[in-house]
Amino acid sequence: MRRFNIAVLAALTLTAGLTAVPAAHAHGGRAPLGIDNCTATACHFDVPPGTYDVEVVLGGDDESSTAISGETRRALLPEVAAPAGERLVRSFTVDVRTPEGEPTGAAGTAGLDLAVGGSAPALADIRVTRARHARQVFLVGDSTVCDQPGDPYTGWGQQLPQYLRRGVSVANYADSGESTVTYLGNPLLWATVQPLIRPGDLVLVQLAHNDKTTDEATYRANLETLVAGVREKGGRPVLVTPIVRRWFNADGTLNNATALLVNGLGVDHPAVIRSVAATLEVPLIDLTAKTKALVESLGVEDSKALYLYNEKRDNTHTSVHGATVYAGLVRDELVAQHLVPRGTVRVG
Repeated sequence: MRRFNIAVLAALTLTAGLTAVPAAHAHGGRAPLGIDNCTATACHFDVPPGTYDVEVVLGGDDESSTAISGETRRALLPEVAAPAGERLVRSFTVDVRTPEGEPTGAAGTAGLDLAVGGSAPALADIRVTRARHARQVFLVGDSTVCDQPGDPYTGWGQQLPQYLRRGVSVANYADSGESTVTYLGNPLLWATVQPLIRPGDLVLVQLAHNDKTTDEATYRANLETLVAGVREKGGRPVLVTPIVRRWFNADGTLNNATALLVNGLGVDHPAVIRSVAATLEVPLIDLTAKTKALVESLGVEDSKALYLYNEKRDNTHTSVHGATVYAGLVRDELVAQHLVPRGTVRVG
């Protein structure tokens, strides 16, 4: 069970008078689930797996600033400031599944769990209803993308939901330690994800960090298999080059194999991804180029905050701050390439 959900369940257990509403209300056309399922800092909704629209009313008598996260540490709504006496309405769509985080991880807690945070949180009301026409953004990736169960590790896919409004949800099926080989071979991964893809859904694929012994022909073929599998279901594949490792040369650049994901066989993963995208006419998000430019611009010291260097001497995995910044880069490309309607994206 995830650490986050243990805390949520404890808060709910210790709060007297919390009444559970039957799950059928959330998806049977009856009254939506609401504030009766919440304490001041957490909400639990007894709903089956699926996609749900959440509308929140934020604010109170005093100035407030509220953020919403949920399930396995997913950022669902960025911090919203409300002046004293005002109420602000915000909404988002969330994917509820089992396992709730990494596909090969623990099941987590059934239903939808939300955490009410921020510097001065104030949740005035909430409504949870079954989403009827939501689009999904599926994520296929590794530990730099996944819903990481434990702080301070955070994948950029974990931070992406906060940038999307109601009508689009993120279904993060990235999993720690996976390569293109293992992702295709594990029945809990691609064989589970592909049947869920519906026409029009986006599927973002970022797999490279763990293809350390994959030869170029196999790596290329695996990417092509993933693209074909998405298209077979009517989905829209998007290839994403991997985030850089924070590994500087003496001159302050990242122009080396470790930073730029060239494996021990000499396979230049970003270059192969770019080639496959061009050959198959697949949209490309060149996250390698974007993160390289950002890390180099920040320099050796300031770039440490993007990764877990200070906490773990880790130059591969991102902090909450780094994952949020990198998710913002992905958001910008989704908008720039018209991959999602601009009205469904929070910009700025």
